[in-house]
Amino acid sequence: MVDEVRLLTADDIETTRNLLQGRVLRTPLIAAPQLGKITNTELYFKAEIFQHTASYKPRATISRLSALSDDEKERGVLTISAGNLAQGLALAAAELGIDATVVLPATAPKSKIAATRAYGAQTVIHDGEITQLMDRAQQLIDEHGYTFIHPLSALSLAAGNASIGMEILEDLADIDVVLVPVGGGTLISGIATAIKLHSPGTRVIGVEPVGAPSMTLSLQAGSVVPLASAKSIADGLCAPFTSENTLLHTQKYVDEVLLVEEDEIVRAMLAILEHSKLLCEGAGATGFAALLSQRLRLAAGSRVVCVLSGGNVDLPVLQKLIADRHHYEN
Repeated sequence: MVDEVRLLTADDIETTRNLLQGRVLRTPLIAAPQLGKITNTELYFKAEIFQHTASYKPRATISRLSALSDDEKERGVLTISAGNLAQGLALAAAELGIDATVVLPATAPKSKIAATRAYGAQTVIHDGEITQLMDRAQQLIDEHGYTFIHPLSALSLAAGNASIGMEILEDLADIDVVLVPVGGGTLISGIATAIKLHSPGTRVIGVEPVGAPSMTLSLQAGSVVPLASAKSIADGLCAPFTSENTLLHTQKYVDEVLLVEEDEIVRAMLAILEHSKLLCEGAGATGFAALLSQRLRLAAGSRVVCVLSGGNVDLPVLQKLIADRHHYEN
């Protein structure tokens, strides 16, 4: 299947929302008054941590797999993932009766690997660089004839994620800024399109970790720039590349993409846990990290929504962060 490069339309988004009805959860928009006071904003969290698989990914994967032909489904599907897409694909494939295989890096959180297997997918663990996952996937496709599910290119992925933006707009009026974590870009592509088509005055700002700046570099170059390496505590954002489609949507609808440091991501994770009692992974906290660290400066009282994209944290990682919290508070 050749991926069509174009912008999503309002019809695409509405059709996909109808498809997802009853198959994904409508996640809550949670007020965060204590953290709002700290950041001098009226702050809300879009809590995708309460979605199936504790991540937004089922919205995208159910949309994507539903678009496959019968032949593509029968061959089984394969993708590459740092962990959250793996779980989303496994869940969607099980629901649709499709065999699924996922290539994951050895550095992927063990909890994400275990969950992917529990949802019914086969896993292939790659010991090399995360940037080599695509090569390993191609080997498996050549050997077994799997249908490849590109983690970024298909419009149906972004269309599924656009449902998040629509829910935000339906739950809250007069939003000044929506902050969205950015990895390969399908999340922000869908959310930004939905927001800008219906509330063009709302700013949409993406946030990447400095260790995986694929969208930042691609925006600077005006074309997709693959990364030589990608590493961050926000492992879910360590996509080694963007795609033509995600870059196109970011160029059109995203007002700005910011970079945050590792310590800033950890501080955001701990602050959300302490003050809002919500556990999110590094990727999920990255948007709020830009606000907490003042990478983004807003007018006092701005109404802000941060998308908490995922909550899959390995327990040993969480224990270490809590034990070392004084380091991040200084």
